[in-house]
Amino acid sequence: MTEKIRVIITNKQKKVKIPTGMRMLLRRCCTAVLKLENFEGSAEISVTFVDNDEIHKLNKQYRDKDMPTDVLSFPLGENGVYDIDPTTGAKMLGDVVISMEKAVDQAELYGHSLQREVGYLTAHSVLHLLGYDHETGMERVHMREKEELVMEQLGLPASSSYVIDEN
Repeated sequence: MTEKIRVIITNKQKKVKIPTGMRMLLRRCCTAVLKLENFEGSAEISVTFVDNDEIHKLNKQYRDKDMPTDVLSFPLGENGVYDIDPTTGAKMLGDVVISMEKAVDQAELYGHSLQREVGYLTAHSVLHLLGYDHETGMERVHMREKEELVMEQLGLPASSSYVIDEN
């Protein structure tokens, strides 16, 4: 069982007001993913809210994709080996960067709440920090199942099934 999970949340955008309770939701979401994955020891995750311009720059710089995206994950570990924060002894899992503008658009598009969308993006990204990928069909299905399980645990089940556009 996970000992202590520290989620460092930073808001670096002004386009979308962060709803009350969003920070607590992110902490619960990170905890739920780590618990689902039987993660052992203390963990540290950084989550940053940005706007489309900022995530566009990061996506171009790190993934060579010249467009904004909804979420980026920057894992600090590899094969379950993580750097340790010398002050806390926690495993530093990495950084999650969420475009709040994209999250608002996608919540509208999929017909669910902003909380559900940001929670989902967080769960998706934390699974990436733990080494999950979705390059193949089965990996994608497996990852989606875990994301939905976490969303249900948080009381944010999908309102409907939706199709992923491969482009």
